[in-house]
Amino acid sequence: MTQHESPDEQGTAVDADMARVLDLLWKEQPRPRRGPKPALSLPRIVDAAVGIADAEGLAAVSMARIAEELGCSPMALYRYVDSKDDLLVLMTDTVARDLPDMPTDQGWRVGLEAWTRAQIRLAVERPWYLDLPLTAAPTGPTRLRWLDRGFAMLAGTGLGFGDKVQILGLVAQHVLGEARVQVEAHRAAVRAARLRSGVGDDVPESEIDPALVAQLNPYADFEELLARLADPQDFPALFSAAAEAAPDLSPGGAGEPVGDAPVDDDAGVGIEILLDGVAAYIAKRQAQQGT
Repeated sequence: MTQHESPDEQGTAVDADMARVLDLLWKEQPRPRRGPKPALSLPRIVDAAVGIADAEGLAAVSMARIAEELGCSPMALYRYVDSKDDLLVLMTDTVARDLPDMPTDQGWRVGLEAWTRAQIRLAVERPWYLDLPLTAAPTGPTRLRWLDRGFAMLAGTGLGFGDKVQILGLVAQHVLGEARVQVEAHRAAVRAARLRSGVGDDVPESEIDPALVAQLNPYADFEELLARLADPQDFPALFSAAAEAAPDLSPGGAGEPVGDAPVDDDAGVGIEILLDGVAAYIAKRQAQQGT
């Protein structure tokens, strides 16, 4: 807010900005009635930005870089989008457009697990997605289709609108948390692998040994790290719990992996626990409603 700008004026400006972004998200952009097809369009600009982020990361996305990719001047882009912030909002909606097929006829639990896994996979495959303004961005049609699919999964539960919103919101928070852990752990492993291999940041990840990246994942050998570095007297509850799953866990020795989850399904246990809680909540609400 400037020195001479009142709170009401600031609110009006914010409302105007929001209205403009919503128009970009929801309204079909007008096309010229006559003449040749324009070289640029808003979808083409957004697709170019997504392509740059896929190849080089979100930090590489700029109006100048997009203009270079499209073979135009940066000023030409501003005929379609007012700022990079607006572009990021459009990317937030566009990147989720590939909505996969998910079962809607096998019960809410099967459907909601598929819905959850699909979103985690989307974020992990495009790690820059987590750097977008996901919580601050207004909802566009693509993100709303994901929400609609979530409501379809819960259609047979007898829950009300508010309960469904709360459940899907809780699952969405889990998606963001799980995806961020996987993405950040992988980034840390890649950094460590580059350091171990003596290569710089300019070397693509595709040229780094994937086995070394997996080995250097900070969560790969937690039990071994615990046994080698931690003192059982300092962490008695942790060692007691770990010893129940791995009786040979002791200082200086490596225990067996803890837990029953498949090694290739890091997200499975968390999703199972989350959906167990949802199942208990649904049963409670149905009992209250006498259904």
